[in-house]
Amino acid sequence: MPRSKRFRRARLFVLVLVVLLVAGTAGAGFFAVQTVRSSFPVVEGSVKVAGMTAPVDVKRDGNGIPQLYADSSEDLFRAQGYVQAQDRFWEMDVRRHITAGRLSEMFGSGQVETDSFLRTMGWRQVAQQEYDQLLAPDTKKYLQAYSDGVNAWLAEHPGDSSASLEYTLLGAVNGDYKPEKWDPVDSVSWLKAMAWNLSGNLQEEIDRSLLAQDFSPEKIDQLYPAYPYDRNGTIVKTGKVGPGGNYLPGDGTTTPLPAAPAATTQGRAGSEALLKDVADRMGALPQLLGRPGQGIGSNSWVVGGQFTTTHKPLMANDPHLGPALPSVWYQMGLHCRSVGPACRFDAAGYTFAGMPGVVIGHNQNISWGFTNLGADVTDLYLEKVTSPETYLVDNQQKTFTTRKETIKVAGGEDRTIVVRTTDRGPLISDKSTEQQNVGKYAPAGNAPDRAAGYGVALQWTALIPGKTMDAVFKLDQAADWDAFRAAAADFAVPAQNLIYADTKNNIGYQAPGRIPQRTKGDGRYPAPGWDSSYGWKAEPVPFQSLPYSFNPPAGYIVTANQAVVDQSYNYLLTKDWEYGTRAKEISTQITDRLKNDGKISPDDMRMMQLDNTSVMAKTLVPLLLKVRIDDPYVREAQDLLKDWNFHQDADSAAAAYYNAVWRQLLTLAFGQKFPAGLRAEGDCLLVRQKRDSTLPDDDLNPAPPVTVCGTRDPDQAQPDGGDRWTEVVRSLLDQPDSPWWEFKDANHQSQQGLGKLLAESLKNARQELTAKLTKDISTWSWGRLHTLTLTEQTLGKDDSSVASGLVHKLLNRGPYELSGGTAAVNAAGWNAAAGYQVDWVPSMRMVVDLSNFDGSRWINVGGASGHAFNDNYNDQTALWAKGELLPWAWSPEAVDQATRHRLVLTNG
Repeated sequence: MPRSKRFRRARLFVLVLVVLLVAGTAGAGFFAVQTVRSSFPVVEGSVKVAGMTAPVDVKRDGNGIPQLYADSSEDLFRAQGYVQAQDRFWEMDVRRHITAGRLSEMFGSGQVETDSFLRTMGWRQVAQQEYDQLLAPDTKKYLQAYSDGVNAWLAEHPGDSSASLEYTLLGAVNGDYKPEKWDPVDSVSWLKAMAWNLSGNLQEEIDRSLLAQDFSPEKIDQLYPAYPYDRNGTIVKTGKVGPGGNYLPGDGTTTPLPAAPAATTQGRAGSEALLKDVADRMGALPQLLGRPGQGIGSNSWVVGGQFTTTHKPLMANDPHLGPALPSVWYQMGLHCRSVGPACRFDAAGYTFAGMPGVVIGHNQNISWGFTNLGADVTDLYLEKVTSPETYLVDNQQKTFTTRKETIKVAGGEDRTIVVRTTDRGPLISDKSTEQQNVGKYAPAGNAPDRAAGYGVALQWTALIPGKTMDAVFKLDQAADWDAFRAAAADFAVPAQNLIYADTKNNIGYQAPGRIPQRTKGDGRYPAPGWDSSYGWKAEPVPFQSLPYSFNPPAGYIVTANQAVVDQSYNYLLTKDWEYGTRAKEISTQITDRLKNDGKISPDDMRMMQLDNTSVMAKTLVPLLLKVRIDDPYVREAQDLLKDWNFHQDADSAAAAYYNAVWRQLLTLAFGQKFPAGLRAEGDCLLVRQKRDSTLPDDDLNPAPPVTVCGTRDPDQAQPDGGDRWTEVVRSLLDQPDSPWWEFKDANHQSQQGLGKLLAESLKNARQELTAKLTKDISTWSWGRLHTLTLTEQTLGKDDSSVASGLVHKLLNRGPYELSGGTAAVNAAGWNAAAGYQVDWVPSMRMVVDLSNFDGSRWINVGGASGHAFNDNYNDQTALWAKGELLPWAWSPEAVDQATRHRLVLTNG
């Protein structure tokens, strides 16, 4: 008989109090201390691990970062599985339940909707197909060895207090839960979560459709302006695809494409309720890498040896992802004592706990880094559902492919759902067999009659089995440019920008990924599923046709989510690039340092990562200073901007005020006009409602106003103030009478004109910061507003009960006051629609020195350990916040010198 919720909460509350005493009281009892410490990993001596054929050395430095040394590839990955389980098994266990849609088994009925959505997409099924049908034999061997290592640890720590504190907490409410053995497909499935959060423009596709209920296509286009190719440039000089399909790097000639057809509006007006429902469900998914869509970015760049003080290439990378504890990255070295046929690996860098291999880093010959390519790899289709079993295509009835999924629920009854799939993909608007939300309003235009309603189907490249897991192991072994490109050819999802450098003084760039070719449309809006002319060709863009560059004449390459190529390129990659502000700033810094025969040092690379400059402020601040402000109270704050250097340092009062003005400007110009489905929860506006059409609606008989509140998760609300919004505002500043500058003032009176809106923004920002900080502007600082709290996300966000709130206080860390900003190189992002709290960050930073790998540096936003009170839980965070980097030992001599703990894994 399941325990009552009240009893479970009471027991959890008592347990949390005990653990809090352990954390905060020096004289805590033996049992409580053991509860916290019993799961800490053994880091010295020796332990037996089943399956080991020879001893493996595990050398940890003072930050708990392990370097592994083995005699065979299988032993190396077996050891990687064991060691990652030591530090991160709780995180690994929760992640595999997410990717399999099995969270309800751990956490109960509150996760059923999330599980339903994930089961509908079928991440686990696709991963199983990849493993069964596509992956190379060696890849399967390495995955199995990794799983064996995890399971060797799990056999000693069977999901109780010996495994982690979280299992102790979980046991208070779900005492029947025991972790299953690790399976190779658990590792492959993680690639689907990675792809989901880096899946391009899916959120933009939905947002444009929701905007269509209130705005014309021309107005929406103003909110998604064209990429500024002339100002911010592209990653590579656009080449062309030759007759044989091979990409020819840019040589100054281009092949213009015919003008793209106008984006269709067929079937999207009136579908706002349906798309809002899909967006809400997407927003409810656990964000393991951060919020999906625009805003999730990264920086990487590489400088050739002719321009460096080391005379060999230097590489920098800092992926921008959602902050969390444990941190998404796990630093590690994987070394064969002797590299050869029996043991093929000698690599170090950033890994994912739960997946073998090194994802970003270097080996003995090359270094590589990632940023998100942002290719449009997802399309939504509105489907005419004619019955529970059928849907309409070209006026013909088609039958859904269906499968049943049983969701096991801790403390409750199983739930069975039916997943319906069209020829293009799963119907993600389905919730369960009990409730099919398939549309409430008939769309306009020449769409078919709604009848039983509409559904929304998802076509996504990650739902097509691929070989990305092969690519990871190939990257780790690549010795030169050709081997690097061969690895990239298998990197199907997520589509990434890959940069390259080697010890022979070469640098390069490759755009990999499965990128669809559309038969009709450009992917900017949901397509009419009832028309078969919309869809994807059987084959994606061929890899040999994708852009690359090798030793470009400029001597450096910058990727920061800007456009890869211009519009003359033969294939459509996306129309939703990031707008290139960070890329332009990095390129400018490089060229400035190279003037007058200057050279770039490793520390220059680090300092460039910390650039806090607000590029938009350089344009906007002169206009703000021209605004006449009569109120001395507001003018005092305005004067902060006079001598500001546009750096968003944590201690800057001017940066605090500027960003508050920027937030108010976006709210007045855009947020006030947006539908509730895009505005943040709690953002409530007085809106004039539409009257019954039989009644006159004029100034003498106005419709009474009503309060309409936003419904979107604040982290994903609009306008978020990111790079796109800087381009939107920039493009409108020369139109002082644009309708976008119409707004309602504090008295709900209509005002018009850019000058008035800037004045109102200055006034509102002064009032906001007085309320949030103090009346005394000398005490203001950007860091007091712009704070980061590292949250333990695997237990969810629910703080509604005292017990769960205490759990999060127990496991979270912060707040930390941060420099930087959304469109700055030091991209500590915040959502202007929600507030100033940091919601995505440079999740790690690295600078690789190809002349001497021991001269490389790295840092993680958190730490190596996933155990909350371990010394290495978040020991890197304070250093990361200050922009510091740790030494990155590579050679055996440097590793030995840095080693603080040595463990030997022996044959069990």
